[in-house]
Amino acid sequence: MSDAVPSSPASSPVRPGRRVALVTGGTAGIGHEFARRLADRGHDLVLVARDADRLDDVAQELATAYGVAVETLVADLTDRAQLAAVERRLADPDRPVDLLVNNAGFGLKRPFLANDVEDEQAMLDVLVTAVMRLSHAALGAMAGRGSGGVINVSSVAAFLPRGTYSAAKAWVNSFGEWAAEEYRPQGVTVTTLCPGFTRTEFHARMGVSRDSAPEFLWLDADFLVEQALADFDKGKVLSVPGASYKAIAGASRAIPRGVLQRFQRLGRR
Repeated sequence: MSDAVPSSPASSPVRPGRRVALVTGGTAGIGHEFARRLADRGHDLVLVARDADRLDDVAQELATAYGVAVETLVADLTDRAQLAAVERRLADPDRPVDLLVNNAGFGLKRPFLANDVEDEQAMLDVLVTAVMRLSHAALGAMAGRGSGGVINVSSVAAFLPRGTYSAAKAWVNSFGEWAAEEYRPQGVTVTTLCPGFTRTEFHARMGVSRDSAPEFLWLDADFLVEQALADFDKGKVLSVPGASYKAIAGASRAIPRGVLQRFQRLGRR
């Protein structure tokens, strides 16, 4: 296994004294929108993704549009050695990261037993293990400095019985809610973002059609990230953008699990 490596030629080191945000999965969808919004706020960026060419393209795009420095790390977060390289970047005391956005993720369309167990393991590695290890590296550095923030991208699926994806996101919610209270006294804000169906590449990569869920349930990534950052700025523990999803999250606590499970195929056709 090989360490994550800086991409080139677009990658450039972040500048001393600038606010820095590290975004995993920062080249597409929600992650790209986070990177764009944070660059617009004046953050230098560290972008992490698997596709070196796409990383270069996005780094050049954001550097040109917003005048920020964009450092890139090519890393497959299922590879423990490459994940460790990202951990080291987060923990580096000489190059502090002010905000970590744990966004990278993917889903599996088929039911649990229809999937190869290695595919299930890879999903668990990205959705849970990477979030845990990167949060550990970031929180250690931030708590030591007395400042910083983490946004963990979870899902409304965390509130619903929807197989191993749902179970992994429930872990993210539980961890994030605990960490928010644990590290708030040390100057660190932890917000867990729970998106619903969002117009990105995510579902297309799963092989899921857009009409597998009602149109009114689909959100745009720019709205989602705008709401998430507003909630983060307010120090909110949970961010659930969209009135429909706030209602779903609330109702999930009262509706019997057996009833909720009947709708687990929604958004997977």
